[in-house]
Amino acid sequence: MPQARGKAKVGGAATRAMEAPSGMRGAKAPALCDNKSSWSEMFSNMACAVAHWTGKPAAFLLASLAVIIWAATGPMFRYSDTWQLVINTSTTIVTFLMVFLIQNTQNRDTMALQLKLSELILKFDEAENRFATAEDMSDEKLEELHEELRQQAEATLGTLNSRRAAQKKKAS
Repeated sequence: MPQARGKAKVGGAATRAMEAPSGMRGAKAPALCDNKSSWSEMFSNMACAVAHWTGKPAAFLLASLAVIIWAATGPMFRYSDTWQLVINTSTTIVTFLMVFLIQNTQNRDTMALQLKLSELILKFDEAENRFATAEDMSDEKLEELHEELRQQAEATLGTLNSRRAAQKKKAS
């Protein structure tokens, strides 16, 4: 089913990300939203900084050093339950907190990628605007769209292979 290829208004995540928190461009958000936004911004800044730092080789070396020191102190503490509990507890806490930081980073990267793709789709005259909001479609609609695009790709590949065969035939 053909879709309009014009410059249609786009809804969904791309638009929501570009709108003011109140949903109206240029409108001042209530004080409660500003406070929430500042907490969100503070978390985002902290998450960015921690994710940036923990992605460095120095962070890996520091974590490795902590494990080596912990292992080296084993004989001193006679490999007690408390000695084992120290590493188990500390690694569990770090893992628990890193899950949230990783998810925040993944969400931010995904949204940035979606916005960039939406912008490209909307600016490219031959693109169908329905792809700009694909992240908001239901799973069933995504499957239908995937199947439609797969069929188009197979048809294009068939045409390409026919042209290549014809060129080879001419060349020989």
